[in-house]
Formats: sequence, C-alpha cells, structure tokens
Amino acid sequence: MLREITGFSNPLVKRVKALRDKKARRLEGLFLAEGLRILTEALDAGRTPQMLWFSPESAHHKLVQALIQATEAAGGEVFVTSPDILSKLSGKDNPGAVLGVYEEQWTPLDALDRSAAQIWIVAERLRDPGNLGTILRTGDAVGAGGLILIDDCTDPFSVEAVRASMGALFTQSISKASWPDFLTWLRQGPGQLVGTSLNTEHDYQAPRYTPPVFLLVGNESQGLPESYERDCDLLVKMPMMGKADSLNAAVATSVMAYEVLNQLRAR
Repeated sequence: MLREITGFSNPLVKRVKALRDKKARRLEGLFLAEGLRILTEALDAGRTPQMLWFSPESAHHKLVQALIQATEAAGGEVFVTSPDILSKLSGKDNPGAVLGVYEEQWTPLDALDRSAAQIWIVAERLRDPGNLGTILRTGDAVGAGGLILIDDCTDPFSVEAVRASMGALFTQSISKASWPDFLTWLRQGPGQLVGTSLNTEHDYQAPRYTPPVFLLVGNESQGLPESYERDCDLLVKMPMMGKADSLNAAVATSVMAYEVLNQLRAR
C-alpha cells in the first residue's frame, strides 16, 4: 500500500535518516541504498527493499514502477515523499530518484562455497568506505565469489560504501572474520592465498595463479602485518615506475584481480 510522507518530523523520516549512522544500522540490521541504478541492480539480484521511498516526479518511470510492484509483492512498504525529504534521508543535496531500506546480509565464513568462483577478495583492516565499495565493484566485474573482511574493516553497509559499490553490494557475498579464523577455514580446502606487498621481489605477472585464488589486500596506510605476509602462499608486487611507492588499495586490487582473471582466461 502506497503511503505519502509530507513532514520532516515524521517518525519514519527520523528512523530512516538514522540509518546513516553505524550504531543505528547495527541495532536495526538495516541500511540505505540510493539511486535508481543501484536499486534496480538489487532487484535483478533478487533483493527487494523493506521500505521504498520515491518522489512524485519519478513515479511514472518504468523502473520505479517495477520497484514499487516488487516491493509491495514482497510485503515491503512504499512511500512517496518530497525531494527535500529524500535529500534529508540520503544526506545529498541532489538525491537520486529513489531510496531503499534493505536488510544487512552477511554470509558466514563456513557457508562460503570456495568452488563457486575462481577468484575471491580478502581485505584486511580496510578503512576507506570508497575503497571497499570499489573493491566490491571490481569483484563483481571479475566474477569473484565475494569479499571477506578481516579484523576491523570499515562498514560495507555505510552510505558511502554502498554508493561506491554501484550495486555490487547485492551481487557479492560479504563475510567477516578474524585472521586466525579465516586462516583455519582457508586451510581446510583448496585455495591459494596471494598477498600484495612491497616486501617481495615477485612481480605480479610472474607467478602462475592456481584457483581458487584468494587475493589479500592490506590496510591503506600500513599494508599487511608481517605475520600475515608469512602466512601467504605467495607475495607479489606491481612495478612502480614513477615516484609513488604504492597504488591505492582499490586500484591495486583491481589490477591484481584482472591479472588473475586474464591468466585463467588464457588457459
């Protein structure tokens, strides 16, 4: 059933706006996604929002109509509201045509099927939500099975990470674990753990990667701890021909992921 929300003081407006804060997301188990493209990607991946918000100006768009129908069919709530209230909810001056409230979805490590994909991405203490979202997008592009977050990573369900993922948040499995738990799980089956590091002479194009390949990227400023590097099957680095000594974490992950993909395609 369609409901109209006109007041900024409406309790639902306050509740949804609060989801921009990590504490509220954890309490509710919900997060925000904004924009017609991202919500359509979610729908294509079989995910419907618990709440769908849109402005009257976008009501007749065929993709918005598809979202409305799917949300109502799944038992979700649909709200029409003003662009000003949408802006308040999203935190952007020019919000997208639609905004959705979704249930957070974590995949337990033990539930991952490593045979489902040849590439997996593992991020250790990643702090920047833009990097995390971009890595999810890269994972989707190369057909990765998912993203495993190690130790204290930034929240993948933050507004910034969701935006940067461009919908890949809904296509990639997301897990989290401590390093010991991840390593125990990994060694219970096949999997080549490849770390990116400056502490090696191995060029990233030289090795023969053996699937399933788990690409490990470290913290943006500190890289991987030495003890984690020692646990890797292989450490590689990309050549730096200029004055910079390293690449952005998300860029390095993309370069590595496509090198592995290209090797596997060539066989």
